[in-house]
Amino acid sequence: MANWLTRTYRALTRSREGQYRPGPYVLSDGLISASAGRFLNFWQMGHSLQPYGERSAMVEACVSAYAQTVAMCPGDHWRKLPNGGRERVPGSALSRVIRRPNDYQSISDWLLNLTRRLYSHGEAFALAVRNNRGEIAELHLMRTGYALVAEDGSIFYDLGGNEVVERRFDLSAPIPARDVLHVRLHTPRHPLKGLSPILSTTLDLELAGAALSQQVTYYLNQARPSFMLETDQQLTGQQTRELRERWNEQTRGENAGGTPILAWGLKAKPVTGNADDGQLAEMLKMSEQNVALAFRIPLQILGIGSTPFASTEALMSSWKASGLGFALNHIEEAFGLLFRLQGMPDEYLEFDTKALLRSNFKEQIEGLARSVISGMHSSDEARNELDLPVTPGGHGAMPRVQQQVVPLSFGTEMKPTQPAPAPASSGQEENGDADDDRGIDAADLLRAADEIERRVPA
Repeated sequence: MANWLTRTYRALTRSREGQYRPGPYVLSDGLISASAGRFLNFWQMGHSLQPYGERSAMVEACVSAYAQTVAMCPGDHWRKLPNGGRERVPGSALSRVIRRPNDYQSISDWLLNLTRRLYSHGEAFALAVRNNRGEIAELHLMRTGYALVAEDGSIFYDLGGNEVVERRFDLSAPIPARDVLHVRLHTPRHPLKGLSPILSTTLDLELAGAALSQQVTYYLNQARPSFMLETDQQLTGQQTRELRERWNEQTRGENAGGTPILAWGLKAKPVTGNADDGQLAEMLKMSEQNVALAFRIPLQILGIGSTPFASTEALMSSWKASGLGFALNHIEEAFGLLFRLQGMPDEYLEFDTKALLRSNFKEQIEGLARSVISGMHSSDEARNELDLPVTPGGHGAMPRVQQQVVPLSFGTEMKPTQPAPAPASSGQEENGDADDDRGIDAADLLRAADEIERRVPA
């Protein structure tokens, strides 16, 4: 009885096909606003599908900032050593793929399109092709992808949107998840369906789009003049038309820039922007700031911030601590899941962000110099960071510090800690030679020298 009532209640409350639902409506290739989604024939009423981010220069700038920055960072496969350090793994499948993902794309091109797809659509897909040894040898980006969950919980993918791959491989059957790189952002609706941060800026984009569309229509259709003619005299309609024609003859077309002669007390008054135009500019500025806030990008990265950072390193560090650091780590973890890495800190993929400071030579040199002085790096290690060879003879292989850097115990005892004497052997104790092999202290030598000086006559 209870089950029958539950099914009846769900049937009554379930949304029927064609019933209005609050927007915006997310589709595979874009979104439809709430006002347009109320009509089934929205395209016949002048509404169109809005592609993700293609209508806003601010969204384009944010997505391009992430895509181009991630593409600048080279990646390496790292493994932790027993002594606490780490080493590169040059011969692994990951190290080969992260340098050349396939035969028609460079790693920069591949990461650029992967990150761009990730932030514009909320998720990105890539097909993994394995060699005869079962290792991943190629990664191919796919424009479209859909996750399928089997009855037993197994995950498969339906991929498409790559003309090269569709001619080389058969993609008609579902592809298992072990052969698909799926990077996704926030998943509020489905654990395998990511959403872009662009959706959180829909109202801001709609506001800016409506304001700009209104201004474009106003300038195109109403043609706001740059001057107005005013007089205190009463003019007839015929006189007004004649004055307008004379003014246009001297200020339009081939006569643009001419000097019109005014009569009947006419005065030319320039038309300037009013308070409404200033409010429109402030509104558009606020909309751009909200978009940058949703993408977690400092405005200085986009070149529109008012308060500059002290240095380029401080600016990049601020971005790495927020949005950029998450983007790099998120893509790294997706690679680790596909290649079955152990994860941090044992085995992982890491994108090198030092390439972002490549053009800031002064700060890079100052940082390496301080590291060498403090003993954190040897001079050879610092030279390798600048792609310079090591010093001849191996003199720069050992980290160095200044002579006054001593242990804390030296401040109380006023001398370095002496190592404990080695224990005497049993044979020496039996023969009474233990005292002869005892180490001579420096104070004993000084006392012996004073005794000899006293015995020698002056």
